Amino acid sequence: MVFASALAMSAVNNYVRIVMLGDEIGNGPYGRVYKGLDLENGDFVAIKQVSLENIAQEDLDAIMQTIDLLKNLNHKNLVKYLGSLKTETHLYIILEYVENGSLANIVKPENFGPFPESLVAVYIAQVLEGLVYLHEQGVIHRDIKCANILTTKEGLVKLTDFGVAMKLTEADVNTHSVVGTPYWMAPEVIEMSGVCTASDIWSVGCIVIELLTGAPPCYDLQPMPALFRIVQNENPTIPDCLSPDITDFLLQCFKKDAKLRPDAKTLLSHPWIQNSRRAV
Repeated sequence: MVFASALAMSAVNNYVRIVMLGDEIGNGPYGRVYKGLDLENGDFVAIKQVSLENIAQEDLDAIMQTIDLLKNLNHKNLVKYLGSLKTETHLYIILEYVENGSLANIVKPENFGPFPESLVAVYIAQVLEGLVYLHEQGVIHRDIKCANILTTKEGLVKLTDFGVAMKLTEADVNTHSVVGTPYWMAPEVIEMSGVCTASDIWSVGCIVIELLTGAPPCYDLQPMPALFRIVQNENPTIPDCLSPDITDFLLQCFKKDAKLRPDAKTLLSHPWIQNSRRAV
């Protein structure tokens, strides 16, 4: 369904964009996502429509904080924030449109299915590039998973869904909230012992397995038993058929002690990533 009315969006540089809402392309806990058309330049965009009816003030505050966060982020491996508009009934957030959808959708059996190690390395290198930038800005994503990684037709990947991302300030360092999606959560997040940039690295290991097998670790379990296993086991089960390099990469991501996990920049120098780049 195409909406007849257009929206005037206040953009980052104070330029007013006139955007028309088109077909629905997704939905989430706070609203729907539509494909939109920028009537000023012809670009396609993604528009998140958040209903303000019955939304808790704290949830709305969190969304507005996310917008403030996105305004200051600019990297080729992050979905770009373009503007927003608040009416009496809805909040509209305009974002870069990424045409190929998420890696979670692409890796489904009915689409392309699990990927070979070489292609996984190409995608993971870009995820790490995005995380290097985020972490250097003092931002933890906190919900890294294939559903939150979008792809372009050129094979560029972009991190999205910063709804639970947070700024790593002194007040936040010792946060004890459980935030994220169970199967991709690091042990320290589950145990509420403090989220940190290394928590994103654990999630990177989970998406490597997700891309190789079609599902993250412990996906055969219900969420609560999965959380228990993540905390209790030394590390998630790693498939036996993998090469030594990718196995070592996963063991680095899955170090139980968050302080021992390498950061995103260090992982970009891992032999598995470097060898795949030389092969391209």
